[in-house]
Amino acid sequence: MAEPSPVGSDLAAPVSPARVIRATAVLAAPVALVLLALVGYAGLALPHAALAFVALVAGLGIIAYRHATALEAVRRRIEALSRDEPHSSKEGHGGMPGSAFGLAEAVAELDRTWSRGRDVLRSVSAANAAILEAIPSPLILVDGDRRVTRANNAARALFGETLAGRDLDTVLRHPDVLEMADEYLAGRPGAATIDIAWPGPPDRHFVVRFAPLPDAGPSEGFLLVLHDVTALKQAERMRADFVANVSHELRTPLSALLGFTETLRGPARDDAPARERFLGIMHEQAQRMTRLVRDLLSLSRIEELEHTPPTEAIDIRRVVGSVVDTLALQAKAKGVTVEVDIAEDVPALTGDADQLAQVLQNLLDNAIKYARTGGQVRIAGRKTASAPARVITNAARGRGQPLPPYWVSVAVADDGEGIAREHLPRLTERFYRVDAARSRQLGGTGLGLAIVKHILNRHRGGVAVDSEVGRGSVFTVWLPGGRP
Repeated sequence: MAEPSPVGSDLAAPVSPARVIRATAVLAAPVALVLLALVGYAGLALPHAALAFVALVAGLGIIAYRHATALEAVRRRIEALSRDEPHSSKEGHGGMPGSAFGLAEAVAELDRTWSRGRDVLRSVSAANAAILEAIPSPLILVDGDRRVTRANNAARALFGETLAGRDLDTVLRHPDVLEMADEYLAGRPGAATIDIAWPGPPDRHFVVRFAPLPDAGPSEGFLLVLHDVTALKQAERMRADFVANVSHELRTPLSALLGFTETLRGPARDDAPARERFLGIMHEQAQRMTRLVRDLLSLSRIEELEHTPPTEAIDIRRVVGSVVDTLALQAKAKGVTVEVDIAEDVPALTGDADQLAQVLQNLLDNAIKYARTGGQVRIAGRKTASAPARVITNAARGRGQPLPPYWVSVAVADDGEGIAREHLPRLTERFYRVDAARSRQLGGTGLGLAIVKHILNRHRGGVAVDSEVGRGSVFTVWLPGGRP
């Protein structure tokens, strides 16, 4: 801010003599005409008239000088205010005429009042702009010509940085949106919402809300807010798919049990060989339903604990060893060799030993099932400095603490047929199967990898899948280390 100007030498500085002379001449002209009339018609002596004229001119000159000086001082004060140069009334007149000082102070007070109003408006405008930018939903302001006049950060992230000035139909090319926009530009009152599907990839769903501008007349523009409901739509679809999948998974064994029961109670009542065969099939179907219910209950319990971080100190070598021993007979029956290679520098971790054993058991069970007969499954554990980006993001989610100083990875690799690339992103979805018939034949419920995902979410880790058709698959578990 500029320093205060010297009041006595600036605001009260003398004006130009020529200006004073011109002002005095203008004021003296009527007086001169009156004196000449008195000399010519009233018999006023010329010397007396001249003396009176000189006296009047002197007085008028003094008055003109003082008023010119006052006006000049006020002008300088207004210029100083326009440059935001402060001035305090405590400085006094500083040589400024009293009337000018009063007028200058009135102007200064008016300026201070306006400045306070400008500061308030500036503060409110800044707060509104900050609120607008912080709103997570895209917000667009459209004028009466259907052009975008303003957009917040979420809208720019969705539609591009150069939104201002663009026509709405170049931003939102959706017929329902443009039709509603035309209705509001025609003067439609009140707010309205419409649902639109935004083609991808990825496909997205929005609820678009229209509202006229407050205190604005018809055809002066409107506000448009987009609420992203993609996650809600996906959740609804997943819920419907889950119910359908569970119903489908249970329908088949239940139908088989009912059919064989009716057969055993009827035509096969006295057929001992058929009865034994049917009872075996019924036992398999009952086991299938038992596995499905067990996995569903397990998944439900895991989801309940997903937001509660584990606190137990575990040795990953012991967990891996226990899982390998548990599945040793299954591997031997298929002729699969399980090799374990856990590096010596792998430290203890904070986790839930039972849940991590469930993770590794699911992965090793799948590896043995899908490995080649007489093939090999490898388990390798390493301490690493980093992890895949998606896993790191999950580790930071909701924890309010820095990323771990290191990671522990446990990779389970098989030499089976492998998985096509297009299936990899969906492997951890519930009931998703690459080969549904083979999965059911091998006793799978379609929930194993979903259980793995939720357990690792609780541990703030993740699973990464690498696979190549014809060369096998590698499922790598990533766990954060160095946390109390």
